[in-house]
This record gives sequence, C-alpha cells and structure tokens, in this order.
Amino acid sequence: MVDASMAPLLLILLPALLLVAVADALPPQCSNVTCGGQVVQYPFSVLNKSDCGYPGLGLVCEDNATLILPVQAHRYRVVSIDYQARTIAVSDDDVYVFPTGCPRLHANLTIDYTSSWLQLTPSDSNITFLYNCKKSVSWPSAVELSGCEGDGAKRWYVLPDGGTGAEAYDYECEEVVVAPVLGMHKEKILPLTNGSFGEVVKAGFELIYKPHSQQCGGCKSSGGWCGYRRNQTNGGTRFTCFCDSGPAADRCGHVNKKTTIDIVASTSSLLFLCLLILTFFFTCKYGLLPFKSKNEPRIESFLQKNGNLHPKRYSYADVKRMTKCFAVKLGQGGFGAVYKGNLSNGCQVAVKMLKDTKGDGEEFMNEVASISRTSHVNVVTLLGFCLEGSKRALIYEYMPNGSLERYAFSSSMNSENTLSWEKLFDIAIGIARGLEYLHRGCNTRIVHFDIKPHNILLDQDFCPKISDFGLAKLCLNKESAISIGGARGTIGYIAPEVYSKLFGTASSKSNVYSYGMMVLEMVGARDHNINADSESSSQYFPQWIYEHVDEYCISASEINGETTELVRKMIVVGLWCIQVIPTDRPTMTRVVEMLESSTSNLELPPKVLLS
Repeated sequence: MVDASMAPLLLILLPALLLVAVADALPPQCSNVTCGGQVVQYPFSVLNKSDCGYPGLGLVCEDNATLILPVQAHRYRVVSIDYQARTIAVSDDDVYVFPTGCPRLHANLTIDYTSSWLQLTPSDSNITFLYNCKKSVSWPSAVELSGCEGDGAKRWYVLPDGGTGAEAYDYECEEVVVAPVLGMHKEKILPLTNGSFGEVVKAGFELIYKPHSQQCGGCKSSGGWCGYRRNQTNGGTRFTCFCDSGPAADRCGHVNKKTTIDIVASTSSLLFLCLLILTFFFTCKYGLLPFKSKNEPRIESFLQKNGNLHPKRYSYADVKRMTKCFAVKLGQGGFGAVYKGNLSNGCQVAVKMLKDTKGDGEEFMNEVASISRTSHVNVVTLLGFCLEGSKRALIYEYMPNGSLERYAFSSSMNSENTLSWEKLFDIAIGIARGLEYLHRGCNTRIVHFDIKPHNILLDQDFCPKISDFGLAKLCLNKESAISIGGARGTIGYIAPEVYSKLFGTASSKSNVYSYGMMVLEMVGARDHNINADSESSSQYFPQWIYEHVDEYCISASEINGETTELVRKMIVVGLWCIQVIPTDRPTMTRVVEMLESSTSNLELPPKVLLS
C-alpha cells in the first residue's frame, strides 16, 4: 500500500501530469517510417510509432524487415505500396509457412464495402482451395495437390477458376478458402500445375485505399501533417491536420475551436480523475469506503450461518489501530503478510492480512470455519477477524518464537537457534497430538492439507501450534475420502494421492504424509555432522536414512542412549508416515502411540519410498 506521506508528492506531480496531457494533445511531426526497405507514410502508419494515419491502415513492422497488415485478426504481408495509385499489394502470410506446392491457407478475406477503407481492385481474381475432401473432386478445372499433408485418405484440391465454394460440400471437404490473387499473375503461368499455386498466392493481390485525400492535400500544402484523432465523446475518429501551433480541422492557420475545446475538456477530465484517485486513496487508507467485494455477500452469508462459532469481528479501523498502521511486520505467507499488534486489553496478537485475490474467498472461510471449531493446546487460537470490503484479516494469539522453520530449517542456523533433540522430539509429538485432535477430537473433522515447518508456530515455551488453515477441508460426516479441486499444499510435503489419483484418494492420511516428511526434515536439518559432500547430500534423504538408520542415530546423539532412542523414534515414525500408499500409513492416533512407546516395539516399514 502507498504510504500517506507520498500524498503531497502526488499533488506536486499533478501539474506535470497536466502538462503531459496537453503535450499528448499536440503530437510531434508525423515522420515517415522505413521497414524492410518500404517507406510507410500517410495514410498508413506503423503501429505504436506514429499518431498519423488512417484508422484500419496501421501496419506492424517485424524485426525491421517485414511489414504486416492485420485484417480481421489475420496477417497479410505487405509486398509494395503505391502512394500515387493509392494501392497496397499484400499476400496471405500463411503461404510463407508451408511449402510452395502445398499452400495451407486458413482465412477467407471478407471486406465490408460500406465501412472499410480498403477494397479489392478490378485486377484481382480468385482461386479456391479445398482441404481434406473425403470424395474425389470432379469439378472440371479441379487440380489435386499431390504430396501435401492430407488427413489419411482425405485430399487437397485447387479450383483455378475460383469456382463457387459451394461444390465443396458435395465432396465433403472440411474447409474451403477462397484466395484473392492478381489476375495477370494467374494468367501468366496457365495452365497451373501443382507447384505453381503457392507462387501465385505469394505474388499477392491489390487493395485500393480511399482516404480523405483532398483534405490531406490541403493540410500538407499548408505545412501540416495528416492524421485522425479519436473523438472522446463517441469513440469515433475524425480527420485532423497536425500543425506546429496545434491540431486543426483542415489546414494550418485555421485552428479548430472544437479541437481546442477538446484539449481543455481532456485536461479537465484528467484533473478530475487525479483528484478522484487521491480521494479514493485517502478513504481507502483509513477504511472509510462502503464498497463491498463481489464475494463479500457469500462470506457474510457463511458467517451468519455459523454465527455461534466464529470469534469477535473487528473493523478495518480497529485493525489499523491495533497494529499501529501495520508498523511491525512479522512475516509473509502464501495468503498475505502478518503484523504484530495489541488488543485494547494489552494482549499481544498476530494479524494476518489476506491478499486481495480473484478467488471466491475460500481461504478466508476455511480459516475462520476451521479454527473456530478448535480448542487445543497444539492448535493456534483465532481471537478475531475483519471483513470490510476487500479488507480481510485474521487475528491470532501472538507466538513470540515464530515458526518452526526459523529454528529447525534455517540455512544459517547458529547455536542460538539450534534446538536440542529433546526439544525437537517434544515439538514433533506436540504437532502429532494437534493433528490427532483435528482428525478425531473435533466435532467436525479437519484435514489441514498444508502441514509444513512454516505453518507450525512456537509460543514462549516452544510449545508447537498448528496454524494457517487456508487450504483446510472440513469433513462433516466423518468420511474417509475427501473431494478436492486440484493439488493443494507445498511441494515437498504434498502426499502423492493429492496430485494423482493413481496413488489413492485424498484423506486425513495426506496430513500424515506431510507430517512424516516434516519430521524427517527436522532430523536431517538438526544433524550438523552431515557433510555437504557426503552420500546423503546427493541421495533422496528418506532413502538414505532408511539404509543408515543405526549409524545415523548413534552419530547424531553423541553416544547418549536416551537421545538415540528419541532420534530413532522420529526416524521410524517419519518413514512409516511417508509410505506411498495411504492405507500403509498409520493414523495420527497410532503415530502418537508410536512416539510415546519404546523403540523396542518399533519396526522399520517396508522399503517403499517415493523418490
């Protein structure tokens, strides 16, 4: 968001903007442009390079070598322009893509003689192409194009005399294209053979243009440049003579009053627009706009239906006050930024501002619906929310130690941020208990779908709390399978069945997989004895740890029997959790039991890992 301190700067820039507007109303000299050896001048123009030129006669210069005339969304290559005869010769750009003997054209040229500035000339003729005909064409002048890319038994034909096109339906042809060509080119190479049709099409055909040539002559003789300006009232265009002193109606020295009025009107409109933007900025900045997003009625309806569940609702002005205008940023997540704040009672909070998305507000409703149904020491507490226009905020209890990622997964971990094996184990079992609660302890079962270190917050005692329920799904009927629209989650933690049904259906076991990957990552990141050049750095870590579990546990725990048992539990549980087939993974209830039991009761799973 733009800071309010920039408002004076915007006000200072307003005069400059107005000067730019006036300058735009007085285009510079309309100079000629050369492209591919062809000079482009009035009434033609090169798009994005000149304001002069007739509407519909804008050309495209490609690589400073090829001129293209766009007509009805199709491309025609410019062969030549004769400004004396007022004609332009063009050819279908498709003919340059395919072999000469097999021209595959795609567009029929249709010209509206009542509105188009371009018209075919009497020197033009036609030849008709019939593509992918199921039946043999018996039209007297028909020539079959041999050696072309027909579809199996389907054939290509040409009617040199133009035909009518209607006969194509008798022969069940899939496509008919009537190509204009110059009659003299066609006559020179009669009789036409298989290899000559492409040459005839490439030679092109002529179009005559009919601009206001008399007006342009008078404008040019008075020292002006011909052009057409857009009418801001009806969106149309009208002839304008661009002069050093400004635009005129017909010729220089006779400035058009209406044109001057248009400049004043344009400048006034820009000034009004700038003031409107500033007004909108300040009202938006202080949360005073009454506008609602298109998804707000849907979200409001959801909140009303769940009125007894969701926490306190705050206004956007309240959110700004509690965060002191978003002064302290704690971090950035997938759905928005998180800021530190204080409630009126002094309680510290974390305020997550959701991004203005084009979606239907699913992440907002998921988070409110999911966390409002929870009450567990290992699940973050939602204290309130804000929904005001496009502003959406979620207000949580503040976690002074940040996320687990900061302590267990940072690439620049120091002794200050390194957690002991005992603390890591306590965090792992706390997360497991939180997930078990979500899967079984709630009245409505919740599948999180985005378990990762970034979404595990730590309070002042390093007690883990599961957060960020934007991708969560509620399972109202204790169903085992969950319907989801596409893959969701974070790469590296997504269960195989979430992105491919070949592995099974998404369920609470998908959380189990994410949990297992996170625990194994905690184990690997904690051990500083793993050398970057070792075998483990180039091999899939779960696979490597499966093969070296015993030696790893001893090395990591520094020959401490109690610590060795904790490390081994985390490894074995993690390996069980990441089994490829969902039914082979334990439930979170079983995971908690495994972590609380003795290692003598734990066996390594089958060596079936996804690498």
